[in-house]
Amino acid sequence: MDLEKYIRNIPDWPKKGVQFKDITTLWKEPEALRESTEIIAGRYKDKGITKVVGAEARGFIVASPVAYLLGSGFVPVRKKGKLPYKQVEVVYDLEYGTDTLTVHEDAIEKGERVLIVDDLLATGGTLKAMIELIGKMGGEVVEAAFIVELLFLNGGKGIDVPIFSIVKYE
Repeated sequence: MDLEKYIRNIPDWPKKGVQFKDITTLWKEPEALRESTEIIAGRYKDKGITKVVGAEARGFIVASPVAYLLGSGFVPVRKKGKLPYKQVEVVYDLEYGTDTLTVHEDAIEKGERVLIVDDLLATGGTLKAMIELIGKMGGEVVEAAFIVELLFLNGGKGIDVPIFSIVKYE
C-alpha cells in the first residue's frame, strides 16, 4: 500500500515556506491506519520490546496500538505539568527557547528494551529528549520508528539509535 498518497500536504503552515505533512488524513482511512501500525509493529515482533514510548500528543496515537500488537507496555511522555506522580524530566532546545518532557519515574525499569514510536521525525529535538529520558531510567532504546521522516531537516543526525521510517521526504 502506498501510504504517502494518504498524507496531505499543507503549504505555508504553520508559517510561510513550510510544507506541513498532515497524517490525520492517513489515520482516518482504516486500511492506511492498520497498514502503518502493522508495518511498525511487525518490524519489532521478535525483538523483545518490553515498553513502547510515545510523546504527546500524536505519538500517543501511533505508539499505543503498536504496544498493544507487541504485547508490550505503553509509556506516555508528556510536557511538564501534565503527569501526577514523581517524574524524570529532560529540558531540550526548540527553535526559539526550550521545553521540558517528563515521564513517571517508575514507567521504565533498568534494562528494559524500549521502542520509541512517533508520527513524524523532523528536527530530532523531541527524539533526542526521549532517548535521554529513557537512558536516565536505565532503559535500552532498541530503535525509534516513525510514519514520516523529513530527511531534509536532518533530524536523525547525531542520534545514536537506529531510526526506521515508513515514508521519507527528501
